[in-house]
Amino acid sequence: MSSDGLLAGADGRQRCAWAGEAEDYVTYHDTEWGRPTTDERALFEKLCLEGFQSGLSWITILRKREAFREVFAGFDPERVAAYGEGDVERLLTDARIIRHRGKIEATIGNARALLALHGQGDSLARVMWSAEPSTQPAPRRVEDVPAVTDGSVTLSRTLKRLGFRFVGPTTAYAAMQAMGIVDDHMVGCWRREPCLAERAATQVPG
Repeated sequence: MSSDGLLAGADGRQRCAWAGEAEDYVTYHDTEWGRPTTDERALFEKLCLEGFQSGLSWITILRKREAFREVFAGFDPERVAAYGEGDVERLLTDARIIRHRGKIEATIGNARALLALHGQGDSLARVMWSAEPSTQPAPRRVEDVPAVTDGSVTLSRTLKRLGFRFVGPTTAYAAMQAMGIVDDHMVGCWRREPCLAERAATQVPG
């Protein structure tokens, strides 16, 4: 890893060094991470997967993501909210995913919390994007990228109040980074400016 947090890929492009050289990580960095989204299903999926990632590496979750999508019905909140104890027991025997009862039950609970939020006429997109900072320094080194911010602490508290689980401040900030609510691509990373442009054009729910 370079001192400025950048790494030149085989294609000559400068990327955030955390992406390394593994193809799946590079693809995720180049096509998803930091791209702003307000899509409810995508936000729900990311929040749940970030919860599963707690204590593990993200590449572990990334490589199991298709299995997660299969067993959680494409992260359709209505279908996941209907899961019962039998489904929990079934998922605990599925070696393709992370077999952690608390995280599995949290995903089901999060689906129910999301439906309750929708029932109140609100959206996860509005809640998540309410944490968008008014200003954000452009990171030039790894040390410039925080693990937790005041905004992620507030977002975590809000999500917990709404019934979401496994959404601590670190998990909340990781979701903010991934969904483009903040842009933590390093200065010099080829994806930074495109993500910033998309973010500026994003219609944020009020």
